[in-house]
Amino acid sequence: MRTYRYRWAIFSVLSAIYFFVYFHRTSTAVLADEIMEEFAVSALAIGLMSSAYFYPYALLQIPVGILSDTKGPRKTTTLFTLIAFTGTLLFATSNSFPMAVFARFLIGVGVSGVYIPTIKALSQWFRRYEFATLTGILFAVGNMGALLSAYPLAMMAIIFGWRTAFLLIGFITLFLAITCWIVVRDSPQVVGLKPIEDVAAMQNASFFESFKTVIINKYLWIVAVSAFLRYGVTMGYQGLWGGPYLMDVYGLSRDVAGGILMMVGIGTIVGAPTIGYLSDRIFRTRKWFLVLGGIGFTASTYLLAFHTGSMNMGDLYLVSFLIGFFGGSGPVAYAYIKEIFPLRITGMATSIVNVFPFFGGALFQVIMGYLMDLVGSENGTYPVEAYALSFKFCFVAALIATIISLFIKESYE
Repeated sequence: MRTYRYRWAIFSVLSAIYFFVYFHRTSTAVLADEIMEEFAVSALAIGLMSSAYFYPYALLQIPVGILSDTKGPRKTTTLFTLIAFTGTLLFATSNSFPMAVFARFLIGVGVSGVYIPTIKALSQWFRRYEFATLTGILFAVGNMGALLSAYPLAMMAIIFGWRTAFLLIGFITLFLAITCWIVVRDSPQVVGLKPIEDVAAMQNASFFESFKTVIINKYLWIVAVSAFLRYGVTMGYQGLWGGPYLMDVYGLSRDVAGGILMMVGIGTIVGAPTIGYLSDRIFRTRKWFLVLGGIGFTASTYLLAFHTGSMNMGDLYLVSFLIGFFGGSGPVAYAYIKEIFPLRITGMATSIVNVFPFFGGALFQVIMGYLMDLVGSENGTYPVEAYALSFKFCFVAALIATIISLFIKESYE
């Protein structure tokens, strides 16, 4: 059936674009020390640069959702991917630190318009009972982008230089934007095909009615704050300070540090579907997987916080894997949100929750850089005490996220 063939082409193009959403999210980790040296800036400044990705991403989630509904996924994704291309090109050619920060901001604007339009397109082209599987695959593809931003990016930076690496990524992004315009269509009806049988139109509540219903739900705020804290920790480590930590404290080369950081992405790729399947099919609980995932996540950050300079190579690989694995309980949180709200407003609820982890990612990178600067550096190298202080902050945040998860009610029926 032509509908089935065409929808996989659409999914492939949108997944390829989403791959680079994650790549940009974590790409500064293995380059932080080199960029600090090139522009002669502090850890706090690098934290601000890296976090510039997250602010527009968070702020634009709801507007992007409105654009997806009114203009359609094809136009929205193509436009925002072109913005991401512009930001990537500007970052690769930046001749000053403020220009690099602005470029990073522009990348954040561009990639903010990918996930929600993709979800909108999938809802039109795939059946409801296929939806969770497709979003799981999308999540895995995104984390493969995070893998590329670790060891492979480190090697590209060593061989070609980081600017050339980003020029290449930029032109791949341009190619994907053009391909999106050519291939992606908003629904089967647009190309004269029959709609997917079990995709039915639902009556939507007004924006203000939906918004009011969502924001008065206390369980949404527990999940949102927990996501803010956990993702903040993950992005603080995987997205920026993990690379400098491994190179400064353990004297590792850029490529080896990138290989260790790759384990966070691998852990997530393994953990997300595993935890999701166990939550769905075996134990049939959302709450307790969020709690147990939080316990495992907190234990992982404990090792970073209190054994900062005393782990061996095996420990470093394991800790990175466990941070990713237990961080993979995040999709269970989104399943929880979908289950505690009526179907007609789950999009609104999900988009509001989705704002919080990206603000967490932005703020934690800056706060950790600030804490490191309090201890100080010597010739651009930070001592173990600087990283220990920032990781203790992460441990407390992970612990709080776990404790407040105990106060949600079970949603699985």
